[in-house]
Amino acid sequence: MDTHGRDTSLGRRAFLAGAGALGLGASVSLPAAAAPAGRMADRARPITPAERQARIRQAQRLMQQQGVSAIVTEPGASMEYFTGVRWRRSERPALAIIPREGNAALIVPKFEEGSIRETLLVPAEVRAWEEDQSPYAIAAGLIADRKLASGRIGTEETLRTFIVQGLTGALPSATIEPGTAIFRGCRMIKTPAEIALMQVAADITVAAYRATWPQVRAGMTPADIGAMMSRFTTAEGASVGFNLVLIGEASAYPHGSGKPQVVREGDVVLMDCGCNVHGYESDISRTFVVGSPGAQQRRVWDQVRRGQQIAFETAQVGVAAGAVDDAVRHFYDGLGYGPGYALPGLSHRTGHGIGMEGHEPVNFVRGERTPLALGMCFSNEPGLYLPGSFGVRLEDCIYITAQGPRWFSRPPASLDRPMG
Repeated sequence: MDTHGRDTSLGRRAFLAGAGALGLGASVSLPAAAAPAGRMADRARPITPAERQARIRQAQRLMQQQGVSAIVTEPGASMEYFTGVRWRRSERPALAIIPREGNAALIVPKFEEGSIRETLLVPAEVRAWEEDQSPYAIAAGLIADRKLASGRIGTEETLRTFIVQGLTGALPSATIEPGTAIFRGCRMIKTPAEIALMQVAADITVAAYRATWPQVRAGMTPADIGAMMSRFTTAEGASVGFNLVLIGEASAYPHGSGKPQVVREGDVVLMDCGCNVHGYESDISRTFVVGSPGAQQRRVWDQVRRGQQIAFETAQVGVAAGAVDDAVRHFYDGLGYGPGYALPGLSHRTGHGIGMEGHEPVNFVRGERTPLALGMCFSNEPGLYLPGSFGVRLEDCIYITAQGPRWFSRPPASLDRPMG
């Protein structure tokens, strides 16, 4: 919930072109699931090397359309997205360079080369730098060999400043600039294979909720409840992403409180949990009451459920992402909350992009003009928070199809059946 009000519009044409190039076509249809196995995650199919190469080709098409010579990223979701390489960021730069034509390339520390190659899933030229060499000079040499040293080099938006500065110094004839439109133009449009992985992750999280909720009792702490979620999640073959458990007054603070929390009869419990399956995330929130709900708890829960449905109904192809937030805000303002993001009431945007990372561009937030396109995925979580009392958040993720949005997990219908 950290990207408010910024216009990151990339244009409808670019996104719709991206959807077609990545194989989404007029609708999103999921590939047939593998035969059921002992664990839920066993039915998930990892992204294939062929799909990663298709992603590189799509990035190259966008570069050619936009006059960009190459794009650069470092360890993280974008490097894994294109190359399969799973590595960590450190003071020693490791870079992935995708030129506008030809194979990708990696610039890596020499003593890490073998480890990095273990997860490389696409054809790529690898150039290593020794401890007494400049990784930027090595990168510049590769770019020069591809005859791109005087071109426009697009950087991924999370590329650290010292790396951008190093590349700028090593490539004096190049223009080092944000490559946001290319990275987002690929990653924001999910293919059926990506959506299938996100579906498995969501299914596991929902199942973990349903297994955990009946066991919540007075006297339990957030750690007790989170541990139950984690045990079920790992037993089903997924990696635990996060388990945020907020009890009583703490539920009024969207990302929690440092005060000790113990479940008491009549308390609201707000849980925000997610897992990871083959690199793809789930993010689902549920709110329930231990014991019998009070009238205000029921009223706010029902208001949030309606707000979530309004967001779902608004999220159609071609609609600006910010309009989804506007529709919810109009409803909540009419109930006497706000105005806008002011407390008490709705205190954050309606949702965020999701995929390989729990939070990705773009957001359902005021002023965001990026139009919704086929294959985009978002959280839908218009919470209401009453400081000093309690909060309610229902969060389920959606993906955009030609027939309208589709749920990864279906919201519960009532507070009496809070897990659906």
